[in-house]
Amino acid sequence: MADVSFARAPDDPRQKGLDKPGDEPAQDDAWSWTAPGLRRGRLRVRTLLAQRWVAVVGQTIMLLISGLLLKLQIPWALCFTLVALSAWLNVLLGLASSGQRLAREGEATAQIAFDILQLSGLVYLTGGADNPFALLLIAPVTLAAATLPARYAIGLGLLAIAASVLLAFFHMPLPTLEGRPLPFAPNPMMLWVIVSARVIGIVLTGAYAWQAASESARMELALNVTETVLAREQRLSALGALAAAAAHELGTPLATISVVAREMARNAASEEIREDAELLIGQAARCREILQRLTEMPEATDAVHERMSLVQLVQDVIEPHLVHGIRVEAVVNGPSGETAPDVWRRPEIIHAMTSIVENAVDFARGEVLVIARFDPRHVVIEVRDDGPGFSPEVLAKLGEPYVTTRPGAEGSRTGHIGMGLGFFIAKTLLERTGAAVDFRNGRRGGAVVSARWPRPALEAPGYTGA
Repeated sequence: MADVSFARAPDDPRQKGLDKPGDEPAQDDAWSWTAPGLRRGRLRVRTLLAQRWVAVVGQTIMLLISGLLLKLQIPWALCFTLVALSAWLNVLLGLASSGQRLAREGEATAQIAFDILQLSGLVYLTGGADNPFALLLIAPVTLAAATLPARYAIGLGLLAIAASVLLAFFHMPLPTLEGRPLPFAPNPMMLWVIVSARVIGIVLTGAYAWQAASESARMELALNVTETVLAREQRLSALGALAAAAAHELGTPLATISVVAREMARNAASEEIREDAELLIGQAARCREILQRLTEMPEATDAVHERMSLVQLVQDVIEPHLVHGIRVEAVVNGPSGETAPDVWRRPEIIHAMTSIVENAVDFARGEVLVIARFDPRHVVIEVRDDGPGFSPEVLAKLGEPYVTTRPGAEGSRTGHIGMGLGFFIAKTLLERTGAAVDFRNGRRGGAVVSARWPRPALEAPGYTGA
């Protein structure tokens, strides 16, 4: 077993942060479709026009089938007037604006409301609630729930529900078949059962569509944040590699400059030339010192930049958090007699595990322990703290975006303000590297977060270079 502990100022430029809920119940941040950075995908005008054209064609076909094939007695003039009204509106909207333009929320709401009223008018003319096609009122409500803010979607849902109920009271007679009533006309009791089913269908379908769209948008935003974090970490890692390469390449010309400057100082024809030569020697020495510090950065200490030892990995993870008044200790252990393996330098692993440690520091009472274990098959990194642990409500939701009970900056040791994305980002980044991530409470209390990799997925093969 090898213990690792280091101390230095937390000058790591990475932006870290993780939200670990404590004893309080899980709660989502205040969130709405109009919150900054989180907007629901709006409809293009072309989409609304295309769907209305589909409705116009479908209504026309059904009217023709009902009249020409089934010989139903339908008020043709009024029905086709309503269908033509939809077509006329589509033509006007198509000429008035570009189809690629996004429809404003109020504009989309007005168009969907028109579709509900137009369809209700057709159903009114053809039997009202007795008409089976009244079920189609669910369609525009579902579209609204999936694409509009809640207040607009609820308003359109109420409009469709009101239309369904009113059509049970006010409607023209159900079309007859050559003077005979249709055989499927329901009795009054069954009619109200059907109306109730339609109302419930509107409510449930709209709620399902809204929930699905909400989760999809929230997940999309969280994944975008994760991609941004990963891209930043990769840029930082690339800068470290560039610094190491620059230090190596500039070493030889600086040595040449030093040698030539010493020769100039030794053979100087005047005091002025000798002073200039000594200045060159001093500045070259300063450049070498700067390059030496660059090569000593954690991102560039290995013989090959892409590699690092498992010991160095846990060092990088705990190092920024040794100044918060909490004992942070790292332990690396494995089978007796075996040396800890070298692993690939993965910016996403360093960022995720550092964030997990930061979270543990915020909630620990006095100690955080990072344990790295290895065997012939697996490598496991585990972060333990002696804090209150995860409450059951929170434990069931960990790994989802926008879940946090982290205190504000004034109540946090690290000063990080929780946004509810930390665990989601860390879990997503670790899983992309092949890790299985587990959240649980320890037997003696405290929270435990572990990441387990198949050893071939993390281990870097032995380096044989000079």
